[in-house]
Amino acid sequence: AQNYYILALPLRGALDTSDNLLDPAKGFRAALRASPEFSLDQGRKASYVRIQADASAYLPLGKSAVLAGRVRLGAIPGAAIQDIAPSRRFYAGGGGSVRGFGYQQIGPRNSFSEPSGGRSLSEFSIEARVKTGLFGGALWVVPFVDAGTVEETVTPRFRDMRYGAGLVLRYQTGFGPIRVDVVTPLNRLPGENPVAVYVSLGQAL
Repeated sequence: AQNYYILALPLRGALDTSDNLLDPAKGFRAALRASPEFSLDQGRKASYVRIQADASAYLPLGKSAVLAGRVRLGAIPGAAIQDIAPSRRFYAGGGGSVRGFGYQQIGPRNSFSEPSGGRSLSEFSIEARVKTGLFGGALWVVPFVDAGTVEETVTPRFRDMRYGAGLVLRYQTGFGPIRVDVVTPLNRLPGENPVAVYVSLGQAL
């Protein structure tokens, strides 16, 4: 096992014009994170910047539907990937990322077939939240598509994109929406599960 000693200065800026924290129906959110870091590993020194940008937008379609989208891009310029600690690299997959795939299971792998992370990240999601009128209007159905990839290059090349599509059943409560996501990976690899289910509070985007 390798030991990395890391000195980081994480910085973050954000703008939020959405109308609700847990259940936004209009507006947008944007955030930029930048963390200059210095790493020391077995006498090897490296300096780099870990950058991640997130943006999401919400568009009401009448009184019974909302169109939502999310984009996440990341890059780590300044050092070779072997000089970046695995914990500081980018990963994708899972409920808060590309649904339908295992947690952090998208992207490069090492010789033991374990996720090894990358220096760039690309994620995209789009969903339509449709009110059913059932249970007093509390039940919504939400078809969605997620996409994403992690690459060892600093600049995203959007290669080997993984896609997940599914349907959310969302029940509106007094403290926020409870949702059940049922999703399948569209370009599943051998050994990956054909269906994944997530249960959580709030919206995915």
